[in-house]
Formats: sequence, structure tokens, C-alpha cells
Amino acid sequence: MTGRKIDLQDALFGAFLILVSGGTLLATTKLSIGNAAEMGPGYMPRAIALILMAFGLFFTAKGLFRGGEGRGIERIHLRPLPGILLAVGVFALLAESAGLAIASLSTVVIAGFAGPEHRFFESVIFSVVLTACAVLLFVKVLNLPIPVWPW
Repeated sequence: MTGRKIDLQDALFGAFLILVSGGTLLATTKLSIGNAAEMGPGYMPRAIALILMAFGLFFTAKGLFRGGEGRGIERIHLRPLPGILLAVGVFALLAESAGLAIASLSTVVIAGFAGPEHRFFESVIFSVVLTACAVLLFVKVLNLPIPVWPW
């Protein structure tokens, strides 16, 4: 008799997605949905929550019925969390006062420190390319009133 293995990582991830989508559906019960032509404030949050719930059901079923390949839940790495939170905070503080260019450059460089294989030179090159793309997209193509530089 062979015991059926459960892929705990997929099952827990699916359960987490179901929990988040259920909370979103519960939190948006008082918002009107409207219809596809005239969307109400609750239309998109509920639509995204239902899609998220479908993914959650898929991952939960996959974890429970297909079984795992013997992989366990990986240990939590503490370095990425404060690095990403710091990068997002720096962007929020600098975006309006220092402009999109400086905020984007600093955000990508700081976020690069969150990875285990941080290479400063590569982060700087990537941040310059990403900043150029962000300025082109948001300021030139979409014509949003975002300051590019502090002056």
C-alpha cells in the first residue's frame, strides 16, 4: 500500500489565495457591481478576486491530488522583505519631490540589494534602462503629469 503524498507547498499557496480572494469578496459586498458596460466600484475587485479564487482552487487541488515530488516548504529568507519594502518606501517618498527619474533609479538599485546575488554594476545598468522606459511610457506615451526631475 502506497501512501498518497500531498504537495504541502502548493496546497498552502492555494489556500492562501482562496483566503485572500474570499476576504476581498467579503470586503466589497457593499459596493455596487454594475455591468460590463457601466462598471460600478465593486466590479473589478470582485472580478479579480474570482480569478484569484480560481487559481487558488487550482493550486489547492493540484497540491492535494497530484502529490508532491518530495519537495518541502523552503525556509523563509529574511533579506528580500526589508529590501523590497525599503525600495517601495523610497519610491513613494521620492516620486513627487525628486521626480520619476531619481525615484526609479534609486528604487531599482535598492531593490537589487534584496537578492542573494547582488551585483551593483548590473543593478545600475538595469535601473538606467528601466528608468528610461518608465519616463518614455508614463511621461511621453501616456502624457501623465509626473515630474521627471526635481527642477
